[in-house]
Amino acid sequence: MSQGMYLSYFQFPDIETEYDFTMEQKRTCYDTCYPFLVLSKHNLTRLDFSTITVLYGGNGSGKTTALNIIAEKLELERDTLYNRSCFFEDYTRLCSYGTASAGAAEAPKRKSGRAKTVKMPQGSRIITSDDVFDFMLNLRSINNGIDRKREELLEDYMDAKYADFQMRSLDDYEQLKKVNLARSNTQSKYIRKNLMDNVREHSNGESAFLYFTDKVKENALYLLDEPENSLSPEKQQELAQFLEDSARFYGCQFIIATHSPFLLSLWGARVYDMDDEEVSVKRWSELANVRAYYEFFKKHEKEFEA
Repeated sequence: MSQGMYLSYFQFPDIETEYDFTMEQKRTCYDTCYPFLVLSKHNLTRLDFSTITVLYGGNGSGKTTALNIIAEKLELERDTLYNRSCFFEDYTRLCSYGTASAGAAEAPKRKSGRAKTVKMPQGSRIITSDDVFDFMLNLRSINNGIDRKREELLEDYMDAKYADFQMRSLDDYEQLKKVNLARSNTQSKYIRKNLMDNVREHSNGESAFLYFTDKVKENALYLLDEPENSLSPEKQQELAQFLEDSARFYGCQFIIATHSPFLLSLWGARVYDMDDEEVSVKRWSELANVRAYYEFFKKHEKEFEA
């Protein structure tokens, strides 16, 4: 049995360091210094990893931000773009990490004083729900045909987002909706909202599951952002088994951001509750949304026995 451990820990800047940086930006025209002051709200300065590590939390908890920061620092492969502000490079420069072999922050410094970046195993990557959704759209386009191709919508998105538009009559209403949709959404969300009516639900779960089995290879590090999206409860359990087997027998390490109780209960996982006032490690059965499911089904237990 092979146990894959590549990333031992990841260190984020503390709140004092972040404030020192952001105070220097007050003379700039920026309204936000994202990702600064996101994780430090919950006093998160360090994550220590196991073979499987799970980041649990609601929207705005910072779990996706944490994954993107780690992926950026480690220079991991990814398929789709994300909301990367101009401050990401400044932020990741203040981060450090330890590998399972070296155990030191990043790596020993060179004589020049710059830290040498330790590369993760070949094939290591971050996988997001946008990656999976784009894959399903492309697969649908090839297999069944979608009325409007993704590339055409990308062009529409760029045209609408940066259009010099003024509504002059009700005839312009549809164009106004398109412009507002483009300006209030990322490319992926814009395409998703425009194509959803054209994508049949049948077999989406199979397509999403296929993406994971295609991308996850042996002996590598994988960051998964809400992999349960597009998966039925049955498929989530199948994915959980696949991830457990990949970690236990094929030398993979996983860091997963999720709400899914099926993935929160992964065998041997270290679970961080990012909804806590101060991020802490918990048993999966202690988490708020898992307890909500438990209480709901306990309340209706007799209905299942009928």
